[in-house]
Amino acid sequence: MSEISNAIARRDNGPGAMVQQYRADFAMVLPQHIKADTWVRLAQGTLRRDKNLARVAASNPGSLMAALLECARLGHEPGTEAFYLVPFGSEVQGIEGYQGVVERIYRAGAVATVKAEVVRERDHFEYDPAEMDKPVHRVDWFGDRGPIIGAYAYAQFHGGETSRVVVINREYIAKVKKESKGSDKPSSPWVKWEEQMVLKTVAKRLEPWVPTSNEWRREQLRATRS
Repeated sequence: MSEISNAIARRDNGPGAMVQQYRADFAMVLPQHIKADTWVRLAQGTLRRDKNLARVAASNPGSLMAALLECARLGHEPGTEAFYLVPFGSEVQGIEGYQGVVERIYRAGAVATVKAEVVRERDHFEYDPAEMDKPVHRVDWFGDRGPIIGAYAYAQFHGGETSRVVVINREYIAKVKKESKGSDKPSSPWVKWEEQMVLKTVAKRLEPWVPTSNEWRREQLRATRS
């Protein structure tokens, strides 16, 4: 067998081929706004670009499938800032990013805007829930803002109302990071993209106070028709 034939055989038996093989399974889970063929190509492209990810996926295909199925269930594109595919040791982990959480909030259709920001040591931050509907946060964008000490998030509904404001401090961030598997490893999103992970953490705290799924929209339409 020629070198080209060998290469084709290895490619066709690799994790990218497995993703294509299970296209129908992904299609059953994906929401209607995402085309299965496009989604599969994105997953295959992510594997081609990241050799370490492809290597771990080949040795532990079950972990890759579990991560991709979760990505499909949430309605995200794999290997993007909405949903990371990260090799941790001998397995592939799927991690929803900050943008993914916000996308799900917008997708429900009830929210006009989502505001989420990290607060750094030298920022001016003021919030009294008894007197203020949202925080005052002033930033020197061109100065040294210092390390992250917290974050906050809230949403504005289409009717103009403000959702509950959620605020997290340094201790809460440290607790969530500690509970994240492999968070101290160089490949961890907590090490590579700390600010994005803090934003995701505070956005997740916002979730109970805003709709985050298409099911909510369907329930509202059903209620108006009944």
